[in-house]
Amino acid sequence: MATEMNPSASDVIQEPGSLLGKPVRIYADGIYDLFHFGHARSLEQAKKLFPNTYLLVGCCNDEVTHMYKGKTVMTAEERYESLRHCRWVDEVIPDAPWVVNNEFLDKHNIDYVAHDSLPYADASGAGKDVYEFVKAAGKFKETKRTEGISTSDLIMRMLKDYNQYVMRNLARGYTRKDLGVSYVKEKRLKMNMELKKLQQKVKEQQEKVGEKLSTVAKTAVVLHDTWVENADRWVVGFLEKFEEGCYQMGTAIRERIQEGLKKQQARGLSLLQYDDDEDNDAEYGDEMESDEEEIFLDVEEF
Repeated sequence: MATEMNPSASDVIQEPGSLLGKPVRIYADGIYDLFHFGHARSLEQAKKLFPNTYLLVGCCNDEVTHMYKGKTVMTAEERYESLRHCRWVDEVIPDAPWVVNNEFLDKHNIDYVAHDSLPYADASGAGKDVYEFVKAAGKFKETKRTEGISTSDLIMRMLKDYNQYVMRNLARGYTRKDLGVSYVKEKRLKMNMELKKLQQKVKEQQEKVGEKLSTVAKTAVVLHDTWVENADRWVVGFLEKFEEGCYQMGTAIRERIQEGLKKQQARGLSLLQYDDDEDNDAEYGDEMESDEEEIFLDVEEF
């Protein structure tokens, strides 16, 4: 019975780009001015095109860049150094050509060139697309751009808020000569800074006053709600006290009247024991009037 033999690692075909094979050499190029995460993501994509990739990144010098693209914010050396600190880059090629050719690919043993697929105008006049040659040779690998971020976008943001950045740097100690602004513009910007500070203080005071008014309004609402919730109870309590007082006053009046009537009855019975005498009658009448006045005075006191 034949037995199968497990091939050794040395017998396995080691394809380029596999973990056991030699690294695929990928080349990406650009200007990389104001190096940002959009640049880093494109280089990450290039690095991950194969399991085993050696990524070379070419960067054009200032002379070539200024000639075909325009002025940069960073110098060539600053752009090279930014690339060296990107984790996906294995090797930086300074003074890279604007358009790659066979000679350049052979010199650096480049297998593929990675870039986004949009045609990149060849300002040198060599062709319509700087990657036209490698696309035709089948050595082009596409990467995706990161939307919402680019060097041009960053520059536009700074230009849009130019005065604010100038004022910020003036406040940090830069001179107008450092910033390239005139004497008149410097004074105008400084005056604008002071006006903005004043406006900010006014705004803060308005916010404080607004908070106090809001607190007063909330307190008024609470008091109003308390009154609404308790008004009926307070009114009922008052009426109960008033009714109780009226009842007590009425009771006292009745008792005084009854007491006065009892005195009159007692005096009337005592007079029946005597003869009818005019003098006694007159005296009895005077006493009756006196008792009635006393009763009415007691009632008026209430």
